[in-house]
Amino acid sequence: MIHTKIGLLFFVFCIGLSVHAQRYESITQNAILVDTHNDILSACIEKKVSLDNDLTNITMSDLNRFKKGGVDVQFFSVWCDGDQRNPFDFANREMDTLYAVAKRNPNKIVIVKNYQQLLQTVKAHQLAAMFGVEGGHMIENDLKKLDSLYNRGARYLTLTWNNSNSWATSAMDETLNAKTLTHKGLTDFGKQVVKHMNALGMLIDVSHTGEQTFWDVIHTTTKPIIASHSDVYNICPVFRNLKDEQIKAIGKNGGVIQLNFYSGFLDSTFMQKQQQFSVSHKMELDSLIHSGMQRDYALTWLFQKYATEVNSWRPPLSLLLDHLDYIVRLIGVDHVGLGSDFDGINSAPQQLDDVTSYALITKGLMQRGYNKKDIEKILGENLLRVLKQNEN
Repeated sequence: MIHTKIGLLFFVFCIGLSVHAQRYESITQNAILVDTHNDILSACIEKKVSLDNDLTNITMSDLNRFKKGGVDVQFFSVWCDGDQRNPFDFANREMDTLYAVAKRNPNKIVIVKNYQQLLQTVKAHQLAAMFGVEGGHMIENDLKKLDSLYNRGARYLTLTWNNSNSWATSAMDETLNAKTLTHKGLTDFGKQVVKHMNALGMLIDVSHTGEQTFWDVIHTTTKPIIASHSDVYNICPVFRNLKDEQIKAIGKNGGVIQLNFYSGFLDSTFMQKQQQFSVSHKMELDSLIHSGMQRDYALTWLFQKYATEVNSWRPPLSLLLDHLDYIVRLIGVDHVGLGSDFDGINSAPQQLDDVTSYALITKGLMQRGYNKKDIEKILGENLLRVLKQNEN
């Protein structure tokens, strides 16, 4: 009799686990899930692969895995570093690659240019794609080139990447190279760019920007802004993260902070571990770079090769949720979302291996007491609100 009761209790327990799993997966699939930063276009170029192929164990993303993970809206990063010749042309070539994928897969992905098109595409169970241009250097100091990128579907511009440009200074340069800067923050032309983006209805992205640039944006913009892929400085003090006063300013502005999954922006001990790894594998790393591979992708390649070693010091998923909780406590649940940086990073927290893993974030939020309505805001509604407000 005792064995029967134990068996019955175990059966009920298993049923409960199954229902819980179905619930967090169902919430993820039914919500409009928006990710504001994914570098798969650059990764495809670097690795000579195509987004509409099965890229499992090659990249963190591909077209079918977006669907599997419940992603409804993806902002595809258009990126090149500051040394790229003709960065505007390079940006257009990256955009061309996504247009080609969309043309080959019209039932799976649509490049959308406004809020209504986005909703229609999501309703049709297709991936709604927009571009995020990561680095103001790609407009080459020309508002007409900004217009051109906007007309092709770019719906945010990250004002700087790690490199400053002639009209805005980056977080890296303001922190590490302040003495060499010819100016700090936005120039008059930089303020023109912000105002022009407001007029277009294009989101202003302050991830990567220096603090002076950030405050100049706050004092110039008339629309809510975003940080497309940033985390909390007070938990992980690196120059790419946002300090409390910046977080509060984004809340007051009505904007949204999209959390970056990169281990180095979440875990304050990660960079030291990565440096030790680089030293341990210096010969291989140098060889890959010498062969023409960019350093970041060479390091990613080595991380994949030595996955067992690297996985031992990936931070827990709970740390990403700690960053999220911190922002919610500071400015409320209406101002936080997800900007994974998948395929632009070499390490994410445990379990967040690729674009199929968003449901685990939902599971963690449920375990921390977030209700369905708040989870839906975090997964995408907050970003969609800001997008709509910019269009208006």
